[in-house]
Amino acid sequence: MKQRIILHIDMDYFFAQIEERENPQFKGKPVVVGADPKGGKGRGVVSTANYEARKYGIHSAMPISKAYQLCPQAIFLPVNMRLYEKVSERIMGIIKNYSSKWEIISLDEAYLDISFLKSYKKAERLAEELKKEIFKKEKLTSTVGIGPNKLIAKIASSQAKPNGILTVRPTEVQKFLNPLDIQEIPGIGPKTAEILRSLGINKIKELKRLKKSKLKEIFGRVGETIYHHARGFGESEVSPEEIIKSIGKEYTFEEDTRDPEIIFSIFEEIIREVWQEIKEKGFLISGVSAVCRFQDFETKSKQKSFKPKISNFEFLEKVAKKLLLDLLLKNKKLVRLVGMRVKVAPN
Repeated sequence: MKQRIILHIDMDYFFAQIEERENPQFKGKPVVVGADPKGGKGRGVVSTANYEARKYGIHSAMPISKAYQLCPQAIFLPVNMRLYEKVSERIMGIIKNYSSKWEIISLDEAYLDISFLKSYKKAERLAEELKKEIFKKEKLTSTVGIGPNKLIAKIASSQAKPNGILTVRPTEVQKFLNPLDIQEIPGIGPKTAEILRSLGINKIKELKRLKKSKLKEIFGRVGETIYHHARGFGESEVSPEEIIKSIGKEYTFEEDTRDPEIIFSIFEEIIREVWQEIKEKGFLISGVSAVCRFQDFETKSKQKSFKPKISNFEFLEKVAKKLLLDLLLKNKKLVRLVGMRVKVAPN
């Protein structure tokens, strides 16, 4: 079987690092990109925090009010998505030059299949060249993980942050995975981890003791994926055809509410803004999801896929509203945030 060598590159604290580049006076200070903290009364969340801010316990998706409590002296900045997208486009243009097989998975992450090098030593040299070129042209640091598949490459890059390179050869996979926390496995979020920890499972080596049948019994089909990932198995190809792009927007209410007129008037505005972006970029819609965050920060989403893809505003609006209504009917708590995300593909 042909040896695969996969590279995963992840820009370091991307949004905040761009802000540091644009504002050199921020260097060495805690920087938080996200919602307006409003003196600790803000109701949005942190999008990105630099490493200085992380020393105070601030992390992405944290309530902005909590971030303010932890570090009121931090520099809080709004999300400048237009700037970040422009920078991302230039960086991805550089990355694509290093292999004909690439996969962009977000504004700041991508995979490259560099199996053609046939050597992990050569792969490391390529990674160094890639990082140097990005830094020379954009003055931004990045981290690279290299492994025999996408799963291992991604976990390796997370372990090498910031500004590092970590290579995990096929013979080193089990030794590499065993001591890691279970949440280092993509797909094991806080709720899944909580269930596993209640069984005394905290490390990947402990997770591997569970039989596939037991994991399937607890988590359904996802359990089988967890079983394979804990052993470092990952066979999905690096392919631009697999990219699922999405466009989404969210809104955090000034006060928690159950007023349907307030909720749906905001949601209609979100739908129109998302639709406008879809039209401008000429995309077709392959799926839509509605998101609802309640007063206790419990977040629920519901989605629907479209086959064939659609390009009809009225139909999109009708489906999105129904998804949100279903979420509201199943949970009677006050609503903190609503949003939608649309999966798109080129026309």
